[in-house]
Amino acid sequence: MTDRKKTFLDVAESSVPRLELPANACDAHCHVFGPGEMFAYAPQRTYTPVDAPRETLFALHRQLGLARGVIVQASCHGTDNAALVDALAAGDGRYRGIAMVEPQVSDAELARLHAAGVRGVRFNFVSHLGNDAQFDNVRAIVSRIAPMGWHIVVHFDSDRLATLADFLRELPITIVIDHMGRPDASLGLNQAAFIKLAALVADDNKFWVKVSGCERVTREGPPYSDATPFARHLVELIPERVLWGTDFPHPNIRPPIPDDGALVDLIAEFATRPEQRQALLVDNPTRLYWND
Repeated sequence: MTDRKKTFLDVAESSVPRLELPANACDAHCHVFGPGEMFAYAPQRTYTPVDAPRETLFALHRQLGLARGVIVQASCHGTDNAALVDALAAGDGRYRGIAMVEPQVSDAELARLHAAGVRGVRFNFVSHLGNDAQFDNVRAIVSRIAPMGWHIVVHFDSDRLATLADFLRELPITIVIDHMGRPDASLGLNQAAFIKLAALVADDNKFWVKVSGCERVTREGPPYSDATPFARHLVELIPERVLWGTDFPHPNIRPPIPDDGALVDLIAEFATRPEQRQALLVDNPTRLYWND
């Protein structure tokens, strides 16, 4: 287990973006961590984050000009969604959630999470986060949540898509793919993993993609110029099924820690037209998360 010793969660360290966002813009991928004395971290976690409570997230969103958010449960909290639910309650309808649950989760617990604002379940297929989600467990959970109108979020290393694609195609549910499928920016748009991802999402409209994580995809570092072509390609390819998020507070990332204001400004590099930014930041998340 690794520990992060330096805290970097003072929102004053993030710049105020120059890009003017459309009204009701949404950060569709962010996290809350702890505080640990209130919301314990999972014993089986592979990393221990610095605390990033809801107050910090909300303050950051105000600074960035973001009106709404989707808070994604991270593996460091496991299937204990207490910090997530607490943040959703404090968000007064401006936030939705993506939970992590056990296959045997009760109907009562799913109903409680839905009432709190949860609209999906996340599954990890990423080496540094521990064991992959088991296909049978994914199927079991999907059968429970699909009738509720929920979706699933899948987070995978790019080389996993070759074995995941057929399995994902068979699932009868909307699927959101995290961080552009985590391609290696140094390999360019013609790398096999990204070609497979683009074909997958273009061929089946149940697939959505988050054009987030440029700071993870990059091999050059800030300002992430090697990563933006991937986001631009997806925005052009499936403009009605792309989402964007900060990934605040950027767990498990090598320094330098991203400036969230700069990440907002980066949107103009891959969603170059106002109508693209309106879809990416407002219309698409509204359709997926605030449709009830």
